This record gives sequence, structure tokens and C-alpha cells, in this order.
Amino acid sequence: MIIVTDTLLAMRCPECGKLDYHTISRFAFSGCKNVEIKCSCGTVKLNITTKNRKNYWLQVPCVVCETKHLRTFSGKMLWSGEVNYLFCQETGLELGYIGPGEEVRVLALAHEETMEALADELDREDEYFNNSDIMYEVLNSLHDIAEQGALYCQCGNRDVEVDIFPDRLELHCKDCDSVNIIYAETEEDLRVIKEVETIELTQNGFECLDSLANTTKTGKKTKRRRK
Repeated sequence: MIIVTDTLLAMRCPECGKLDYHTISRFAFSGCKNVEIKCSCGTVKLNITTKNRKNYWLQVPCVVCETKHLRTFSGKMLWSGEVNYLFCQETGLELGYIGPGEEVRVLALAHEETMEALADELDREDEYFNNSDIMYEVLNSLHDIAEQGALYCQCGNRDVEVDIFPDRLELHCKDCDSVNIIYAETEEDLRVIKEVETIELTQNGFECLDSLANTTKTGKKTKRRRK
């Protein structure tokens, strides 16, 4: 019978962001109840506490919500030869892995590639929009309105399509072909949609959400995207 005495931790530092690997041994808890795992920058990445070496409490500093998450593992789980996941309890984002060395390294590298791809995608989106911060805020506000069931067309259709452009959103009813434009470039654009509780597209019509609040924008040229 082989008894596993070591397990590998792969975790990103909440301070410097570096991904490191750390070997955790059963024998590290001999004569002590607390073990700290530190990054090469000196920051504590993980704090492990035990009273009887049967159950272990892990304090995980979170790089996402900037708090500490508490996870409990039995000794059997930590040294079982299977991977244990550490994640942000608020967002579900994976923060690290504890388990067999080879499997942990594969998971950590795959997660790293996923995060880099996501960062690249966000960078490209930021370059696409005229004002990415305003655009994201406007999209969030539109999502909130839709969740309340307050986004619809007068013709009765509630399945409104949204086309995204660098400076605006175009809401389109595929049933009657009506269009409503929401600009997303300035603080004024954001203020307008934040004051709106309901967006009702005019049947067979074309209008701008801010046409009454800011008539200067009605002169903007808008190109409709056809499928």
C-alpha cells in the first residue's frame, strides 16, 4: 500500500499575480498546527490550520474579491491522489489547485492559457469601442432593463435583438423591423439610459433613446446592419 505524503499546490499570488507551485508535506504539520505558504515576493498565499491532522482549514486570499475564503478539507482529501479545487465563493473563478503534481500542472497551465486568451479578447474589445467603460456600463443597464421584462416592441415581440457598434447599440425587432438606437460614448449617454425604466420599440418605427434628451445626436449617421 502506497501512502501519499506530498501534494502540490498551484496558486496565483494575490499581491504580485505570479503563478507558483508549492509542495505541501504531511510532515510539515508535525509539532505545529499552522503552515503558511508564501510567494517568492513574501506575500502569504495560503494559510493551513489543523488541530488533529485529520481536518484542515485553508484560508485562501482571493485575487478577485480581495477577501479571504475559508475551505475545509479532510487529510484524506488533501493527500488522496485526487485534485482539489480552490475557487472564489463569490464568482466561482478558480484560484488554485491542490493534488498530484502532474495533474495540477496541467490544470494550472490550461487555466493560465484561458485567462490570457480572455485578457486578449477584452483588450481587443476595448480597442473596438470608442469608450469601452461607457459601453460596458450601458450594456449593464440594458441588461438590467431586459431582466425586469421592460424591453419589448409595441408589436408584442419581447425577443429584441441587439447589435453592438463602436459608438452605439441598435435594438431591432425582427417581427416588425423597428429599430431603436442607444448611444454609448459619453457620460450623457450613460445618464440617459440610467434614467430609463422601460424601453418600448415603436412598431415599424425608427428612433433614438436620447432623441428627446439630446437632440444634437439625432444628426449622427447610423448604418443599419442587415443580416
